[in-house]
Amino acid sequence: MSELRYGWTTGACATAATKAAHTALLTGEFPDPVEITLPKGQRPAFALAVEELGDGRATAGIVKDAGDDPDVTHGALVRSTVRPGPPGGGVTFRAGPGVGTVTRPGLPLDVGEPAINPVPRRMMREVLGDADVIVEISVDGGEELARRTWNPRLGIVGGLSILGTTGVVVPYSCSAWIDSIRRGVDVARAMGRTHVAGATGSTSEKVVAELHGLPEDALLDMGDFAGAVLKYVRRHPVPRLTIAGGIGKLAKLAAGHLDLHSKRSQVDFGVLAAMIGDPETAERVRGCNTALHALQVCQEAGIPLGDLVAERARATALDVLRGAPVEVDVVVIDRGGTIVGRA
Repeated sequence: MSELRYGWTTGACATAATKAAHTALLTGEFPDPVEITLPKGQRPAFALAVEELGDGRATAGIVKDAGDDPDVTHGALVRSTVRPGPPGGGVTFRAGPGVGTVTRPGLPLDVGEPAINPVPRRMMREVLGDADVIVEISVDGGEELARRTWNPRLGIVGGLSILGTTGVVVPYSCSAWIDSIRRGVDVARAMGRTHVAGATGSTSEKVVAELHGLPEDALLDMGDFAGAVLKYVRRHPVPRLTIAGGIGKLAKLAAGHLDLHSKRSQVDFGVLAAMIGDPETAERVRGCNTALHALQVCQEAGIPLGDLVAERARATALDVLRGAPVEVDVVVIDRGGTIVGRA
């Protein structure tokens, strides 16, 4: 199998488009392709998909190539429009159509600012030098694409964020998801939330939101990254954390796994069997194929496997938190969304 192809972040695309537009504004000609230097020294060149010059402004557009990563913004057209700004004003960033605006505290940008992250801003300032210009970044269809990202939950309205700390998209990298978890904790803390919940999926998230009456900005789309939630909350404590998920995912956490993805950890039926006091039922559990099957076997025997898993999962969480001032509870559900265990 050939190696997966790397791609470029929206921040890299916006920087290249900004360099091309600014060059055209100064010289009347668009450089195509346009080359930029990324934070780690790579020098990619980007072909222009849009060139528009007139009325004291220039617009360049680049189609984002995310490589082999299943990125929602792959194929999106990122545009930069550059126009002269007030003398001595430096670079001013604006959100064009499809780029969001920050409406809640807790992000690395002030409320009211366009959702263009600090590293892409720095990259664009570097290609602009000491120019006094207004830079408007837009993404075609960005408002619709943003509904498939964390932005609505983080209080970024109107479109996508312009992201990237290296300029490079690593295929199937976990970094973007984990970064979103961290920003979710930051926003919850800034909003004064004292109780947040990390859920492995949409069903468990709905259950825990109803159970505890939690607002959307207190919900963390944890997915398989239980360790990422626990380690970040350890460093940035919230008074109470609920972990919610299906019996299979939380059986892995109960066994000490912090990455709950099926490719990186498996349900250990020996661990489940060791939780059960009844030897006959324990032996049956040892031979089960799925955690749900083990739950059914225990339910028939009157053994609260869900509660036992919740207790062990909570113990794992407390170990990772290392005494941080965080109360932890765990909610285990079955496939239908019924709560089958708590601790």
